[in-house]
Amino acid sequence: MSKIVAPDPAQFITRHHQPEVADFTAGCLILVNKPLEWTSFDVVNRIKYAIKYNHKLPGIKVGHAGTLDPMADGLLIVCTGRYTKLLEGLSADRKAYKAQIKLGTTTASYDRESEETPAVQLDGLMDAQILDLKNKFTGVMQQVPPIFSAIKVKGQSAYTLARRGEDIELKSREVEIKKFEYTDISLPFVSFEVEVSKGTYIRSLANDMGAALGVGAYLYGLTRTSIGDYLLADALTLDEVVTYIKRDTGV
Repeated sequence: MSKIVAPDPAQFITRHHQPEVADFTAGCLILVNKPLEWTSFDVVNRIKYAIKYNHKLPGIKVGHAGTLDPMADGLLIVCTGRYTKLLEGLSADRKAYKAQIKLGTTTASYDRESEETPAVQLDGLMDAQILDLKNKFTGVMQQVPPIFSAIKVKGQSAYTLARRGEDIELKSREVEIKKFEYTDISLPFVSFEVEVSKGTYIRSLANDMGAALGVGAYLYGLTRTSIGDYLLADALTLDEVVTYIKRDTGV
């Protein structure tokens, strides 16, 4: 098989374009709005199952670009067949998010997946202190990923070891926050939009912002709005994707 250089827009499955006949084996690129509390792997499995059993393709390859945590929703790019070769390149592209953090408390996972620590008072915290963080957290910097992550440690995912209660120390990595804009400050909640490089954890950003303010923080809500030039506004819900897959089979 020849190497795929770029996907064919005719084989995109999006809100605004659904090919009359999709060639899942040759390759399709699907824009999905990942539901809250679903893992990225869950989404891939649901789509793979629908293709496998409705199009009689037991060996179909399906994968995703850029993992979204269960407590996040938004754009997930799913590729099928030969287009799975594109996933590494798509994962490396810039990503944009809408995020909300909660100040005054932390969690072990840096998001709502685990319990809050006892809250601290925010009476002395000024909006100006929060706004000043924009300069600190824009540009190239070192960031330590959360231990509740898919990063491999001794051949296992860090979150697997963390949930066992094992001590884990992850190395910092260079990331870039290309854009950072606040959208609302209503304590204890702070909302903002960011555009970041590959490997940037918004959960770590939330934790680091709380540490810089001396009050703690964790990621309360996260929506991915774009990956490169692909937009959430063009994505289908998971149910809509499955309905499209079934459309020509009469199931």
